Amino acid sequence: MTKTIGIAIFEAARQLSIAGIDSSQLDARVLMSSVLKVAPYQASLIADKCLTKAQLEEFSKVIQRRLRRVPVSHILGYRDFFEHRFIVTPDVLDPRPETELLVVEALKESFQNVLDLGTGSGCILLSLLAKKINVQGVGIDISAAAISIARRNAKNLHLESRVNLNVSDWFSNVGKRKFDLIVSNPPYVHPNQLELLSPEVLHEPMLALTDNEDGLNAFKEIATNAQKFMVAGGRLIFEIGFDQGLEVVDILNISGFQDIRVLPDLNGSDRIVSCCLK
Repeated sequence: MTKTIGIAIFEAARQLSIAGIDSSQLDARVLMSSVLKVAPYQASLIADKCLTKAQLEEFSKVIQRRLRRVPVSHILGYRDFFEHRFIVTPDVLDPRPETELLVVEALKESFQNVLDLGTGSGCILLSLLAKKINVQGVGIDISAAAISIARRNAKNLHLESRVNLNVSDWFSNVGKRKFDLIVSNPPYVHPNQLELLSPEVLHEPMLALTDNEDGLNAFKEIATNAQKFMVAGGRLIFEIGFDQGLEVVDILNISGFQDIRVLPDLNGSDRIVSCCLK
């Protein structure tokens, strides 16, 4: 039985909607475009064209994965973030739009070398290096699998010569270098909030989501040790949870940081904390 692209997208979107997936129409169109190997908008332009048997079978398989709440990025194998496309697998956090705000904030001032703590896919660090052609960077992650993904992304963006990516438990394998910018999107989800997350998020590495304690341990660890790796006037920028602004500010105050600012995301929730070392 033949089926047009438009009808297949419509039927898949209906399945996804019934399953409770809010982005059902967009997901169906994006996944169809991946099967057809065209841009998402092109799938709509050729909606009257019939699918081959092989295309219909492949589309059915990816829709079944999405019905199991596998993130679209895991099905596609990538996520577009800031100005580039990054390889994404279940070994790294799925880059999110709100994290782009950290990149934007970091780019507001000049810097010569940057350390990314918990780099994951490398999306923050590599986005910064791509914009600052004379900057050097170091990215660390406790996960060797994540570092492998970050290295692949660095190669794809032709940034291998300007970045070192290493397995490290926070600062343990950073060496003796000092940085004028340190950035981090650490695990900050309180374990009590995990059940509130979408099923898609739970496909991501738990180690990158939560500290399994109070969601604040990473901020305390970084704030306590970061000054030994920063030059005078260096900046420290975090992504935080929507309800953690006051607590993270207290942590940074106790550790002696100054000019502490909490910045909102597009929904008005606390999302980024920036401070500096005097």
